[in-house]
Amino acid sequence: MQRATVFNMQKFSLNDGPGIRTVVFLKGCPLRCFWCSNPESQRREPQLEWKEGACIGCGHCIELLPHAGTSVVGGKAHVDVRHADATTSAAEKAVEECPGKALSIAGETKTVDEVLEFCLQDKPFYEESGGGVTLSGGEAMLWPEFDIELLSRLHEEGVDTCIETEAYVPTETFVAVAEHLDHMLIDMKHGDDAAHRRGTGGGIELIHANIRAAVEMGKDVLVRTPVIPGFNDRTEDARLMARTLREMGLSRVQLLPFHNYGENKYRLLERDYPLHGVTALKPEDLSDYASAYHDEGIEAFF
Repeated sequence: MQRATVFNMQKFSLNDGPGIRTVVFLKGCPLRCFWCSNPESQRREPQLEWKEGACIGCGHCIELLPHAGTSVVGGKAHVDVRHADATTSAAEKAVEECPGKALSIAGETKTVDEVLEFCLQDKPFYEESGGGVTLSGGEAMLWPEFDIELLSRLHEEGVDTCIETEAYVPTETFVAVAEHLDHMLIDMKHGDDAAHRRGTGGGIELIHANIRAAVEMGKDVLVRTPVIPGFNDRTEDARLMARTLREMGLSRVQLLPFHNYGENKYRLLERDYPLHGVTALKPEDLSDYASAYHDEGIEAFF
């Protein structure tokens, strides 16, 4: 039976595919988008997190995890979570014995059976609403064997399946997983390769090839674009992506205005948040941006 590192399973989601859905978040991502709102999803393995407000600075975690080193924030000495191995029994002990409950572990290895059992708890809600289960991340397609086994068993139970993906995986992998999906929500972050590489660490050629593959397979594809200040928020960027969508045979895009909800997650990992102080966007801020899509024959909605 396949296993994967899961960092969250969220019930009653209404924004991750049709109907009421359970979203399964898998760890690991091949890209490094500087605005990422789930930084704990980037590494495949479980990670230790530290909450400053709960820490009393007793140093017990340093004693248990001496090889990770020490970090001092706000006068509180604690284990450096950036270098701690969260998969060890010592890390688990540090979490359990922390007197302020300041430590936690993001990510847990789960079997297909465990995830399936959790997802099927809400099967009546899926049936009533036309919903189902959505795989997300990180990049869920980094766990193709796990995905295929879980998706196949969900279909055996009559459950609708969906994925949120960046499509930055080998096309052979992408197609193999896509064959078991009813819906695909695929990110398009930029239409210019150089800009995409600067912002995410990867190019657009593979992503575009995989989107075209999904369209050719007849999949229900919805492209979604996170609109990020200073990265892809110009109307010229919108027009370029709109023309790309049109060439792919697609007619709609969902725009996701930038938000900073994930900033606290960076603090838990003791990482700097690159967009600290940047104001979140609202749909009304992007009326000209959406109009640029419409001018190119693409329906843009929020």
